[in-house]
Amino acid sequence: VAAYAPNIPETLIAFLATASIGAVWTSCAPEFGTRAVIDRLAQLDPVVLLAVDGYRYGTKAIDRTTEVATIRAALPSVRHVVSVPYLAGGLPDATAWDDLLAGPDPGPPTFEPVPFDHPLYVLFSSGTTGLPKAIVHGHGGITLEHLKVLALHQDLGPGDRFMWFTTTGWMMWNYLVSGLLVGATVVLFDGDPAHPDLSALWEVAAETGCSVFGTSAPFLMACRKAGLQPPRGSLRWVGSTGAPLPASGFRWVHDTVGVPVSSISGGTDVCTAFVGTSPLVPVRAGEISCALLGCAVEAFDPQGRSVPAGTTGELVITAPLPSMPVGLWGDPDGERYRASYFDVFPGLWRHGDWVTFTDDGACTITGRSDATLNRGGVRLGTSDFYAVVEALPEIVDSLVVHLDSAESDDEGGMGELLLFVALAGGEELTADLRRRITTALRSELSPRHVPDRIEAVPAVPRTLSGKKLEVPIKRILLGTPSEQAASRGSLSDPDALAWFESRATR
Repeated sequence: VAAYAPNIPETLIAFLATASIGAVWTSCAPEFGTRAVIDRLAQLDPVVLLAVDGYRYGTKAIDRTTEVATIRAALPSVRHVVSVPYLAGGLPDATAWDDLLAGPDPGPPTFEPVPFDHPLYVLFSSGTTGLPKAIVHGHGGITLEHLKVLALHQDLGPGDRFMWFTTTGWMMWNYLVSGLLVGATVVLFDGDPAHPDLSALWEVAAETGCSVFGTSAPFLMACRKAGLQPPRGSLRWVGSTGAPLPASGFRWVHDTVGVPVSSISGGTDVCTAFVGTSPLVPVRAGEISCALLGCAVEAFDPQGRSVPAGTTGELVITAPLPSMPVGLWGDPDGERYRASYFDVFPGLWRHGDWVTFTDDGACTITGRSDATLNRGGVRLGTSDFYAVVEALPEIVDSLVVHLDSAESDDEGGMGELLLFVALAGGEELTADLRRRITTALRSELSPRHVPDRIEAVPAVPRTLSGKKLEVPIKRILLGTPSEQAASRGSLSDPDALAWFESRATR
């Protein structure tokens, strides 16, 4: 069952209902535009589409009936559309949610045993290159992993209330819903987390008596920058993920809320964290406290050797953990799955994060080693940008880079999103072209995809096989010498690096 909807309670109920009958389901959230939704859901040949007629964000009512119609037309496999009314009366030519539930009472639910790795749901990667990967997670792995991390690491159980601000398109939504596994009550928030101001989420957490309130690191830094004094309520932890949280963010939570930060890092690929916190180990400002139980996490150098404490390396998982994917949808022989995670260090999971461990097992994550963009806690795929930008006739090529808040000296914000465009002969980057680029990104993807700066470049650096040098260009812009960031012999046009070298900031 494929679902396109924002994070609203009615839709959550629908998702849970479909999961309880053993259907394989997935979801896409409002930050995905129609193109991104179609790119993801079309891979699955979905049969049932659950959708809403729109949603509210702050004071705005945002109608989505046209977008849903476009998505529906692009998914010929869909046989039934179920409309969950939200703004008005629902969607045309669809089965109303109330009508779907109006049949005779089916009685108590029945449960059919399935194998440990029987597919439960599909989550999508950010689509750094090519179409987003459709990651299949299994019943047993997810259940075991989420029971472990929520009960033992987040210290949740019956009587607790658990809130993590997320959309349905982020794996933290699945993580949040799994709070039901440990008997906790799940608290959901629908809408703009900054409406009417940044205190909105904190007030909900206090009013509902939350034990754990989680959000993104950029949100916490924005609260700090605004000088917010949030209510403590009954919180034991404030959770942070989605990006590295600076030490000043830890101290702000401690000083204003009076509780420690539960900083965790993992990914959609495993729908959990590799490293996080525990009630049994200390929390130090700027650090993630420990590897999670059952996670064999190490830092490797490019030669595949474990590096000592204090040295930054690639985050590698050296032994299986419960919620590694069953596989990728449409990848029957596992070739794409192996290429995605196990090719860099054969037989070992390379995750794409830079990590530095301390002598006692704590660590710091210093960003992505791959090209995934992470803005405000939401991962954005570069391929989504390129599909929109390069559809404009004036643009022949493009490259997008995100500098996080620490790299861009912007502790309180979302970092800096940079878009570089190579123009067709005779074209100029006029104010009108800039406006059309931003309008296209905003309407076809989301406001999060609108860059902070757009600059024209002579050429976009590519490898001989045609891949864009996203990560090397980011490193060059941050001051890494080009000979260390990229192998010129592997480039189709080595001179294309010169423009970026001239703009290095450090």
